Formats: sequence, structure tokens, C-alpha cells
Amino acid sequence: MQNKKIKALIRARINALEQLQQEAQAACGTVTLDQSRVGRLSRMDAMQAQAMNQEAQRRRVQELGRLQAALRAADTDDYGYCEACGEEIGEARLMIDPAAPYCIQCAEKRERS
Repeated sequence: MQNKKIKALIRARINALEQLQQEAQAACGTVTLDQSRVGRLSRMDAMQAQAMNQEAQRRRVQELGRLQAALRAADTDDYGYCEACGEEIGEARLMIDPAAPYCIQCAEKRERS
């Protein structure tokens, strides 16, 4: 696996998430009942949208943490190896999820149990 390639992929995903996080910051703010801004939506609809945006923001923060940890790990000899069995994680899997801690087989076993 090419270390430079995976690190570039991780950095690109981190940058995209950080940009999305900044753009979505306003959607997580206090709900106001400004009819010119909300339009026909009720306050309850606005509060539901706010809660959904806050949850999306929480998930982005969690994913950022995973990606930043993967970027740090990419500088070590341990990166790319399954935490459960120690086998090398497939390059295709790491290209999809560069922060994947388990190989396909171990991830499937964990999901079943």
C-alpha cells in the first residue's frame, strides 16, 4: 500500500469534513421563529431540523477524530493491520475507510456477535 496515497486521501477527507462542519454550524444554532426565514415551517419542524443537524455535526466530529487518529497511525508500522487478528487490511478496504481498524473477516465477526 502506498503510504503517501493513503495519507493524501485521509487529509482530503479531513478537509472536506472540516469545511462541511463550518458550513453547517449555523444550522445547529438556536431555533428562532422568524417567518421570513423559516417560511411555512412550524417551530416544531425547525426544532426537528436543528436536532438532525446537531446529530449530523456530532457524527462529523466523531469521523474527524477517527480520520485524525488514522493519519497519525499512518506514520507508524502498525497502520493497515487488523487490530483483532494482525493480518494486513486490504488496500481496497482502506481506500473506502482509511480509519478501518479491522479486516473484512474480523469486522464481519464483530457485527455478528
